Amino acid sequence: MKRAMETVSRHKRTQDRNQVPKLCGADVELGNFILGLHRPEGTCYEASHALLREIDGLPVVSKHHAPLCECQLCRPIHGSWEGSNYGQGTWRSDPLYVGGSTGTYRDSFRSGSVVYDPQDWGRKFLPTNGGCVYIDLNHLELCVPEVLRARDHVAAWNAMLRIARQALDAANAKLPPGQRIQLLVTNSDGQSHSFGSHLNMLITRAAWNNLFGRKLHQMLFLATYQISSLIFTGAGKVGSENRRPAVDFQLSQRADFFETLTGSMTTFHRPVINSRDESLCGRRSYEHSSDHYRSRMARLHVIFYDATLSEVSNFLKVGVMQIILSMIEAQYVNPNLVLDDPLDALGRWSHDPTLTARAKMISGRKLSALELQFQFLEQARRFVQAGGCSGTVPDCEEILNLWEDTLVILESRELARMARRVDWALKLLVIKQAMEQRPALTWTSPEIKHLDQIFGSIDPLIGLHWAYERSGFLERIVTDDEVENFIMNPPANTRAWTRAMLLRRAQAGEVDDVDWDFIEFRLNERDGGCRYRRLEMASPLEHTESSNAAVIQRGGSLADILDALGATDMENQSQQIWNEDWHSTGGNLAHSGNLTHSGNLAEASTGRSSLPAAELDQQENPLNQGGRNGHETT
Repeated sequence: MKRAMETVSRHKRTQDRNQVPKLCGADVELGNFILGLHRPEGTCYEASHALLREIDGLPVVSKHHAPLCECQLCRPIHGSWEGSNYGQGTWRSDPLYVGGSTGTYRDSFRSGSVVYDPQDWGRKFLPTNGGCVYIDLNHLELCVPEVLRARDHVAAWNAMLRIARQALDAANAKLPPGQRIQLLVTNSDGQSHSFGSHLNMLITRAAWNNLFGRKLHQMLFLATYQISSLIFTGAGKVGSENRRPAVDFQLSQRADFFETLTGSMTTFHRPVINSRDESLCGRRSYEHSSDHYRSRMARLHVIFYDATLSEVSNFLKVGVMQIILSMIEAQYVNPNLVLDDPLDALGRWSHDPTLTARAKMISGRKLSALELQFQFLEQARRFVQAGGCSGTVPDCEEILNLWEDTLVILESRELARMARRVDWALKLLVIKQAMEQRPALTWTSPEIKHLDQIFGSIDPLIGLHWAYERSGFLERIVTDDEVENFIMNPPANTRAWTRAMLLRRAQAGEVDDVDWDFIEFRLNERDGGCRYRRLEMASPLEHTESSNAAVIQRGGSLADILDALGATDMENQSQQIWNEDWHSTGGNLAHSGNLTHSGNLAEASTGRSSLPAAELDQQENPLNQGGRNGHETT
């Protein structure tokens, strides 16, 4: 033990300058459709748009949100999307914009200085808590504001669910009799269609480079941890999908859809470890950046986990990941904790609710997921005790203790005890009770499939999870007051605070565009003209309440506040950045991935897959009733 702690301390001393607090965000697609309404192309489009209309956010109207017109640029898209049930999409006219896709989505394209991204429609940032909502190919998507504590993540996620629940009630009140929108926290429709539930973790650029470019064992260490953590992060699912071996019940809704170890994709050939390099820490040029924050910060886009409702599961999902990533940053990685075949282990462990299946480690040993988690816990406790998480992971001792206690409960195999903390165990308990009450039911019965899906409904009168929560059966991490606080207020210790405060301060029409790391304003001038201002919020750890409250709360005009916060005039800034990018490409932006307006759109689509269209359509079908809705994005 002493030697191990000395090793941690040595790593800690040498790595301090390369560690950052493990800030976390999340973006989760929900399943939505209208019960009682039949459309040949499905009802997901109408359901998601009806829900989004009921959530207040900014910008309300933007130059970036427009329907397709009949110009030469748009006509080919009309033809290729005819009957596909896409939303209107998002226009981006910023010449340096790379958006959520960073050139990887097969249905995004560039032409000149215009980008169209159909996977991000109607994005609204919330003046209440600094989070956002939008439509991702006909799924309502909820994005949690950036937080530093795992406990705050639990409260903020529940707050976003309550905001969505309020929208659901309002939208349903406007529907004709016999119709009702269903909104589900789920990652699969049971028909081989999956959609995303992502965490977004702040790490150093050095750690990112090690994971994806220099130190393979660190990436395998992370993959092994994530795969074995299914035992407390899985949402549970009836049956198998995506041509996987048949099974009655499994731990994870997502496991059947991972087909490779690492890569940048999210909608096909899904990787366990996603390598999308989109830091959301300031502007980026096409291939270069001298920005201070981008040069030292990166975002790990974690697409592996299920969307879960258990507060204990969500707390551990974020909290333990924060500790593991701190260990990776400090290069405190045990190479013996690496699976020989991670994808094989993923299938074995997800398909085994008894938690007894074993998988081969690179050392040749065979371990169960539970045994492996105990070993990760041992390594993490040594790291924390030596101060390895000081300044990077709040409440790390609480996380460790709850992690250990949960593993002990899982070791007992007592389903009722496990169900108080873990989604898959609660769902299994519910289904087994239903089968005991109705012995004629089997795992393939439609009633069991229905229970599987309706378990995650956010409607408190329908969702089974909420019935167990109301009964007091489930263990809680946060109070209702904490959740209510995050409905109406942003986190005080991240840039989400300033984002929300400025959105509240702006008058109608003054917010022109918003993203996680900037806000653009359109301020009217006395002479009848307007002035465009941009506030960069490159560091997610700055623009907090403590740093900006005095400026924002002392009053004055929005222009005065923006001046005090260092906002720039967009005309001068855009010209400067355009010139920098022009020179970086030798005066030819076409070499950077852009095409002229008359370019061949079939070939201009960035990141277009080489898979046949039929295969892609098969993998990316909707949650319900047809239409292309089975995508997932940032």
